[in-house]
Amino acid sequence: MKYAFLFLLFAIALSSTSKAQSVIGHAQPGFDQVQADISHGEIDTIYYKSKAVDTIRRALVYTPPGYSKNKKYPVLYLLHGIGGDEYEWLMNGHPEVILDNLYAQGKIVPMVVVLPNGRAMKDDRATGNIMAPDKVKAFATFEKDLLSDLIPYIQKHFSVYTDRSHRAIAGLSMGGGQSLNFGLGNLDKFAWVGSFSAAPNTKTPEELVPDPAMAKKELKLLWISCGASDGLISFSKRTHDYLVKNNVPHIYYIEPGVHEWKVWKNGLYMFSQLIFKAVDTSTFSKYPVVGAPASTNIRGGEYPQILADHRVIFRIKAPDANSVQIDLGKKYDMVKDANSYWTVTTDSIGEGFHYYSLIIDGVAVADPASETFYGMGRMASGIEIPFGDGDFYALKKVPHGDIRIENYFSNVTNSWRQLYIYTPPGYDENTNVKYPVLYILHGGGEDETGWAHQGKANLILDNLIAAQKAKPMLIVMPDANIGFGGFNPEGIELGMKLFEKEMKQAIIPFVENKYRVKTDANNRALAGLSMGGMHTLYTGLYNTDMFAYIGVFSSGWIVPMMDKTANAEYAFMKEHADKINAHLKEFWISEGGPEDIAYKNGKIMLHKLDQLKIKYTYYEYPGGHSWPVWRNDLLHFAPLLFK
Repeated sequence: MKYAFLFLLFAIALSSTSKAQSVIGHAQPGFDQVQADISHGEIDTIYYKSKAVDTIRRALVYTPPGYSKNKKYPVLYLLHGIGGDEYEWLMNGHPEVILDNLYAQGKIVPMVVVLPNGRAMKDDRATGNIMAPDKVKAFATFEKDLLSDLIPYIQKHFSVYTDRSHRAIAGLSMGGGQSLNFGLGNLDKFAWVGSFSAAPNTKTPEELVPDPAMAKKELKLLWISCGASDGLISFSKRTHDYLVKNNVPHIYYIEPGVHEWKVWKNGLYMFSQLIFKAVDTSTFSKYPVVGAPASTNIRGGEYPQILADHRVIFRIKAPDANSVQIDLGKKYDMVKDANSYWTVTTDSIGEGFHYYSLIIDGVAVADPASETFYGMGRMASGIEIPFGDGDFYALKKVPHGDIRIENYFSNVTNSWRQLYIYTPPGYDENTNVKYPVLYILHGGGEDETGWAHQGKANLILDNLIAAQKAKPMLIVMPDANIGFGGFNPEGIELGMKLFEKEMKQAIIPFVENKYRVKTDANNRALAGLSMGGMHTLYTGLYNTDMFAYIGVFSSGWIVPMMDKTANAEYAFMKEHADKINAHLKEFWISEGGPEDIAYKNGKIMLHKLDQLKIKYTYYEYPGGHSWPVWRNDLLHFAPLLFK
């Protein structure tokens, strides 16, 4: 009998744990509707003395059905948005209805829910200019009010547990940011943290979770949810990306919607069923993430949307089109629905930046919902697929340099031309300092905007310089499109000869006359990708008295098309091998692995350099002939310069 009883207790515990560990589904219709035939909790107003604000403040408290002072309850602090107060959830979200219904279904642990006013100031009403600096600051002040005044009051006047394991915090929008800031910033006070559509008040991930190991140890549940089309989704996404990178378990739930109550009510519905129960972190990854708008979409553009597995959903309205495709290197046929929307979901797309086009009735055009970039020889759409290892080009809280656009007159083309220049942090302040220069070239079908926009060269250098991994330098990004011959041996060689003259007679003199730069070879570098790599081979190797550093990314002489040009340079290199080796401090060559279209040409060139006894460094990074590879090339090449 004794063992039977113990087995029964074990079975009940196992059943309870199993139930707690299951994935919670999205709310079904009726979840927020009052049901008359069930027990209901109560909502009361409390008044507490706030030392933080030096006034009497007000909050609402929900006690569950059957609340008894003879029993202890966990507590959820539920925070409102910037335009609300303690009544916002009650008037718009009706948490008492949602929770009553869940209690009736046996889906949640009985808990006390506190709805405070998160605007901690004497006049805490949501009136006038709610964005006024003092009112915004009051949301940060609420942390002290919450910890020092409100929580002690609740613990004194209600029958609640007082340990962190029985305390949760969650909120919407501004309150979602507060929940992350206060919850993650006080892991000794909160074990359960929920954020619904976090607002810009959310601290950076590095500030939220400075010690990932500690967060992993102390957190029982971290919930982050948002509407896929919410303009503020980036604040949730950046936190999620950081947590993934640092292996901090959490639930990231993205659902259809914008910055709206249906998203926040569902967030409460799902979050409340998970807290104060046994947790199985292995279930976290099973929560679906609907497509989130790509970071490269225009403002307000809902599509394309990127799924968790990097498949992409494209959608466009074209009522008069007969056929529509997406061209991402591979072409995908789109399907038209009754409302004239054409839709397709692609295969999983590689991380990083990709050009793409819409093909409408055979004509390739840019997607009006996407930002456009000069590539493929025209303005094309671009999509940025989140990159787990892309932290090196993330916008961070470090000193930033500037991107400057300069127009200069070329005596080679007898015309005005344009280039982009990156100046490092402190350039304008350090007026007595002269800097080295990296001249970096784009690929075929691109122009001077390539490295600044698609390449994120400025962010890469900002982060490298801040980490003291690269010397402060200028980066000059010229337009290498020069000449009139087209894509054939004669046209390419003519273009390279003209660009060599352009560099020597126009670009370098312009930069050295206008900017504080060092003018010797040891402080000049030249690099380029793809076609820019061939320009670099031509201009750089014929002029090692001008450049002590050469970088060739995803390039090499095109075989057999450019054999004549290549053989002439190889002959020059054979005759001047000792001089080239003596002059070059770094001859750095990289390819994007066997999938790179330049890979075979590069290998042929390397074999020839070995025969000529030309010294070089070879680097390989998988990813093909694409910007993720070239961004990585700059990451590894820049630290080698000007040592």
